[in-house]
Amino acid sequence: MKRIEFLRTAGAAGLSMVVSPFSTKAGTPLNDPQLDKELVAKFVGAAHRDMDTVKLMLEEHPTLLNAAHDWKYGDFETALGAASHVGHKELARYLLDKGAQVNLFTTALFGELDLLKAMLSAFPTSLNAKGPHGFTLLHHAEKGGSEAEAVVEYLKEAGATETKIALY
Repeated sequence: MKRIEFLRTAGAAGLSMVVSPFSTKAGTPLNDPQLDKELVAKFVGAAHRDMDTVKLMLEEHPTLLNAAHDWKYGDFETALGAASHVGHKELARYLLDKGAQVNLFTTALFGELDLLKAMLSAFPTSLNAKGPHGFTLLHHAEKGGSEAEAVVEYLKEAGATETKIALY
């Protein structure tokens, strides 16, 4: 084989590995279909109340961890968002331990005052941000109970008054 033919063949082989339908990091096909909407709805729905179902579903479908269900009208919710706004701390902690994407609302639930202050300092208009179903930071902090009392006070002093803002 001539050198130029070798280089062309090697280059084509290398390119085919790069554009392979398989991800080398996750080990899952990149061309997998999107998650089924009903599966995501069931998972997010369960995260409002049923830790056992969430664990089973996440074990079977790990990509559900950060999946968001669209309840319509811009009301998107993840399992972490669901567990957070109902105050299900054990389930929220489980999801975070699995690698769920932490957010401002969950920091309020867990009473993470320093983190919340830093985030609001960087993004002050988030004080009145709407979470899933229109629940606010104040709502999430109130769901945090005694662990989040300092956050409730801080949010009220900062001007937060609503616990739910209508989405539509």
